[in-house]
Amino acid sequence: MLAAKQSFILREVEEGTGAAIGLEEDRSGMQAGLRLWFADLPRTHSPIVTLRPVGLNRFRAMLTFGNFASDTIGQMNRADAEEVQLARALVASIADSAVVRFAGDQSLDTWRIHDGSFSLTAEKRNIVERFEDDALATTCRELVIPILAAMAELYGYDPIEEAASPAGEIEGALSISVVRRRERNPRNRLLALRIHGERCKVCEFDPARQYPGLRSIIEVHHIQPLSSLGEPRAYDPSVDLIPLCPNCHRAAHTKRPLPWSPDELRAMCHD
Repeated sequence: MLAAKQSFILREVEEGTGAAIGLEEDRSGMQAGLRLWFADLPRTHSPIVTLRPVGLNRFRAMLTFGNFASDTIGQMNRADAEEVQLARALVASIADSAVVRFAGDQSLDTWRIHDGSFSLTAEKRNIVERFEDDALATTCRELVIPILAAMAELYGYDPIEEAASPAGEIEGALSISVVRRRERNPRNRLLALRIHGERCKVCEFDPARQYPGLRSIIEVHHIQPLSSLGEPRAYDPSVDLIPLCPNCHRAAHTKRPLPWSPDELRAMCHD
């Protein structure tokens, strides 16, 4: 039954990770599953997530590496501290709705990919109508996407292509470009929404309730532009990004160069 949903699952995972994803059926287990990997790499060189139904009401996602992924793992081990932090936070977010296990003695807070023996398993239980689109979309968002998004962060997969900055505005344009890249990075969006929920933090608008099936209209907002920081610091979606509805997000940016703060917007919204 899972094989019949390949196109649906592929679309969900590509949108959630910002990466082109390869997919194929896997019939090696008790129930047929799907393998997903980065399409810009041969499957044998990529991290691979296998999604498989288990029992009557569970899904299990298992991360492994292809037999020839040593170069990919080497590149992941060169990830900087900020990328490692985001990758770990993405995997840790899975534990809110599923059971996460690592091979060996690794933990959610300190895991590191040293070689091809690394693996992690996430299992979501008590899923009602697990092959229906809503249940599958939730499973992708809560299991498959965070795992592959974490791997994409470590690998350095950048889904954003920025236009060249205009002459004479290099410093400011660079700061704006970095902020825009982080705002639009689907992996940051994913983590921000996992942390803060999908309700607007100013007006409390909930798109999932108001427009079922259109929850993606919620936007993420960078609270403090990098250009306003006195000193560089690590980027943290848990404090740097918040969900806003399209109206509140546009309202925030009517003030320049610094946007209205969430508190200022709330005061205007509730007056």
